Amino acid sequence: MKTFKFQSFVLVLIAFVLGFSEFLIVGILDDLSHQFNVSVATVGYLVTAFAIVYAISTPFITILIGRFNLFWDLMVAMAVFTFGNILSFLAPNFLMLTVSRVVTAMVAGVSISLGLTFAGYVAPMAKRGWLLSWVFSGFSIASVVGVPLGTWISTQFGWRISFLTVIVISVLTMGLIFVSLPKDFKQKKSTISGQLALLGNHRIQIGMLLPMFNLAAIYVFYTYLRPIITNQLHFSVSMLTILLAVFGIANIIGNRASGRLSEGPGMKGMPFVYIGQFILMMLMPLVFNFSWPGALLLTLVIFTIPLINSPIQLFFLQIAEKDYPQSIVLASSLNSIFSNFGIALGSATGGVIVSNLSLDAVGPGGAVYAVVALGLVLWLNHLTSKGLSSRSTNL
Repeated sequence: MKTFKFQSFVLVLIAFVLGFSEFLIVGILDDLSHQFNVSVATVGYLVTAFAIVYAISTPFITILIGRFNLFWDLMVAMAVFTFGNILSFLAPNFLMLTVSRVVTAMVAGVSISLGLTFAGYVAPMAKRGWLLSWVFSGFSIASVVGVPLGTWISTQFGWRISFLTVIVISVLTMGLIFVSLPKDFKQKKSTISGQLALLGNHRIQIGMLLPMFNLAAIYVFYTYLRPIITNQLHFSVSMLTILLAVFGIANIIGNRASGRLSEGPGMKGMPFVYIGQFILMMLMPLVFNFSWPGALLLTLVIFTIPLINSPIQLFFLQIAEKDYPQSIVLASSLNSIFSNFGIALGSATGGVIVSNLSLDAVGPGGAVYAVVALGLVLWLNHLTSKGLSSRSTNL
C-alpha cells in the first residue's frame, strides 16, 4: 500500500507541474507584456495557442508512441516538457517564448495521458476512481496554489524565476517517476490503424463529445469570470483574489466528488449534474444582481465542472481494456483532448455573446451547451444499457 500511495503522489505531482506550467502565463501576463513590449492581449494568445496545440498534437503523438515502452515514453515526454520550460526561462524575445510554449504544449497532453494510463494500471480496481480523481485534482491544485505562487515569484524575483521553479519541480518529478513507476508497462502492440480502431466505437464517438460540451458550457461565462466578479457582482479587486481561491477550492472538491461518483452511479449520475448546471446558468442574469448570492451560484457551478472527469475516464479505459487493448493510451487522452476543444468553443461563444449582447447573457448561452451535454449523456447511457455492440462505426 505504501508503494501505491507513493505512486499516487507521483502521478498527482505530474498533473500539478503540467497544470502549473500551463496556467502560469495567466498570472504573469503583465510582466511578459512589459518585458517584451507587446500588448497584454497578444500575450494572452499564448494561452489560446497552448490549448490548440495541446488538443491537436496529443492524439497524433499518443498514437505514434503507443507501440513503445510506456515508462520511457513518459520519461521522454517529461524531458521534452522540461526542455520547453527551459526555453521559456531563456527566451530572449516574444517569438522564442511562443516557440517554447508550443514545444511545451506538444508534450503536455501526452504526459497527462500517460500519467492517467499509469493510474489505471497501478491502482487496484476499487481504487481506480479515487486515484483518477486525485490526478485530475492535480490541475486544480495547480490553479489554486501553483498560479498564485508563480505570480508571487514573478512579482518578487522576475518572471524567469517562475519558469525556473517549474523546471526544478519537473526535474524532481522525473526523478520520482524513475524510482516509483513500473518500467515494464506496455500496451498491446498494434499498427496505427489498429489503435485508431477505438475511434470507430459508437460509445467512444459520443463519449468524447461530453468533455467538450461540458467545458464549452462553462467557458462561455468562465472566460469572463473577472469582469463578472468586479463589474456584475461589484466586488473589489482585493476580494477578487479571495473569490478566485474559493472557486479553486470548489473545483478541487468537485474533483474529489468525481471520484466518489465514479465509484457509485458513474455515468448514470451525470444527467442530474447537467440538469443542475442548466438551472444554475439560467438563473445567472437574475442572481447576478446580488453580490453574495451571485458568488454562491458561481461556486456551485464551478464545483460541477470536474464531476465528469473520473466517470468518463473510467468509461474510456474500460472500453479500451475490453475491446481495444492496443489503444489504452489513446483512450486515456480523449478527455483532455476534447476538454481543450471545449475551452476553445466556449470562450469563442462567450466572446460572440459579450460582443453582441452583454455579460448578462453568458449564463443562458452556456446553458445551451449544458443541454447538449445532457442529451449526449442520456444517449450514451441508453446505448450502454442496451448493450450496443462496441464495434459500431457509424453515429
